Amino acid sequence: MLLRTLFLGLAAISWGPTQAMADDCGDAAALLRQAYPKVQKGADGGAFTLEPNTSIALALPQDLTPGLVCKVWPAHDDLLLVAVPLIDSAQSIDGQHIGDVELLVVDRKSLQVRQRLLQPRLMNDDAIAIRDIALDTGRYGLAPGVTAFGLRIEMANHSQANPFSETDLRLYAVAGNALRLVLDGLVVAGNGGEGDTNCAGSFHSSQVSLAMSPTVHHGYHDIIAVERKDTDEPAPDKDGECQSHPGKSVSRTYRLRYDGSRYRAPAALKALDPP
Repeated sequence: MLLRTLFLGLAAISWGPTQAMADDCGDAAALLRQAYPKVQKGADGGAFTLEPNTSIALALPQDLTPGLVCKVWPAHDDLLLVAVPLIDSAQSIDGQHIGDVELLVVDRKSLQVRQRLLQPRLMNDDAIAIRDIALDTGRYGLAPGVTAFGLRIEMANHSQANPFSETDLRLYAVAGNALRLVLDGLVVAGNGGEGDTNCAGSFHSSQVSLAMSPTVHHGYHDIIAVERKDTDEPAPDKDGECQSHPGKSVSRTYRLRYDGSRYRAPAALKALDPP
């Protein structure tokens, strides 16, 4: 099967997605107490709880539940970016999660929350399960003095015969004194297909690179998204060895324009809506 990777190319330079490190959270208990004064540490030490039924897992996922993620923001290195999965523990059963994500911009020294934004339902999943969340601090220079950061959510199913995975990107920027969504649900990587779980099948994958354009609409630079699609039809050879049969790569370019409120994802790259 094809190797799937994600590259974010910005301003003619290819930058890899900058993933959050667990160490950036530092004292997670102190951080969460500043943001949620009523938070309590769970009895098992592996999560925090908010009344009545909200659970916040720590940096390492607990039972496949996405955990707290923190990343120093290189564009503003006095600030810490935090993604807090707020899981409804009463409704999250049988491996299915119900919950939200709250994004925090935090002063690194005082741990005071400067901006916050609740994103409802982003932790909802079903047969296509959320595998990971990560903060992306690539150089998204939207305008002079305005740099966005990203939240990536990776989802996948459990099927070997019909595999499916998707990584979605959302971008956020501080405008005035408020944190707001500027790009909602752009698919930046994915794969799928059908196979016999042994060798034979037909599979496809895609990856998207992003670059900031010099063209400006409503004060923000356009974003150029280049999608590359690859296919493979593996099959056993005469000796029974599995052989890859890749097709020709196909590329397509999209221009995302800011409409005064946000960048709209093209239909072909629009993320799945949360269940």
